[in-house]
Amino acid sequence: MNSTTNIATTGLTKSFGGVRAVDHATVEFQDGKINAVIGPNGSGKTTFFNCVTGMIRPDSGTVSYRGRDVTGKAPHRIAAAGIGRSFQLCRIFPRMTVLENVLAAARPRGVAALLGSARGTAEIERARGWLRRVGIDHLEGVEARDLSYGQQKLLELAGVLMAEPETIMLDEPAGGVNPALIDRIATLVRELNAEGRTFIVVEHNMELVMSLSDHVVVFDRGRPIAEGPPDTVRADPAVLEAYLGV
Repeated sequence: MNSTTNIATTGLTKSFGGVRAVDHATVEFQDGKINAVIGPNGSGKTTFFNCVTGMIRPDSGTVSYRGRDVTGKAPHRIAAAGIGRSFQLCRIFPRMTVLENVLAAARPRGVAALLGSARGTAEIERARGWLRRVGIDHLEGVEARDLSYGQQKLLELAGVLMAEPETIMLDEPAGGVNPALIDRIATLVRELNAEGRTFIVVEHNMELVMSLSDHVVVFDRGRPIAEGPPDTVRADPAVLEAYLGV
C-alpha cells in the first residue's frame, strides 16, 4: 500500500448461500480523488460497499482505511474513523422535517433535546449550513416524505456531510434523479473533493462517471477486473466484454 491509498481491500469475500457476491476482491482507492466503482448489475458493488462500511461482515479478507485495519468493525466505528456513506435507496426519516433529518444524522438519539436547548444552536446552524450547501435550505421545515426523490438524495447527502467525514462513499447518487439535480450533485462532489474530501462512488450513469472520476474500478462477478483513468478503463477489452459480451 502506498501513501496515497485511501481504502484498500485484500481478498475480500462475501457469500450468500451458494452465491459469492464478493469474490476475493483486492483493490485500492486513491486518497484525495474521486473514485468510481462501476460494473454490470449483480457484479457485487453494493455488497462490497456494505462490507467496507460494516453493514455486513465479510467472510474473509481485510479492509483498511489509510493503513488502519477496520475489517468487520461496526458501522458507527467505521463512521467515527472518517467514512460516511449514502445508500442506493435513501435512508431518511420520512415524517421528520428536513432540518430534523440532518440533525438526526449527527445525533440520532437526541434531536428533540437538541432542538430545545440553547447549546444546540451551533449544531442547528451547522445543519442549516449544509442544507444551504446542497441547495434545499428553503425546505427545512418540510417533512422529508414530501420532497422529490432527487431532493431526498440531497437531504441524505447533507446528513452524511453533517458528520464531517473525510471520505464519502455514495451508492448510485444519480439513480432516479432528474438531469438538473444530477448536475447539482456532480458540482457538489467536485467542490467537496477540491476542499479535501475523498469520494468513492458506485454509479451506473456512465456519462457522469467518465466526466466526474479521476480513477475508475470495474467490478464483474464479485471482483475488480480493471482499474485506471476513465479513458483507459473505457477502452479495456475486459470491460467491454463484461458490459457488452464482445
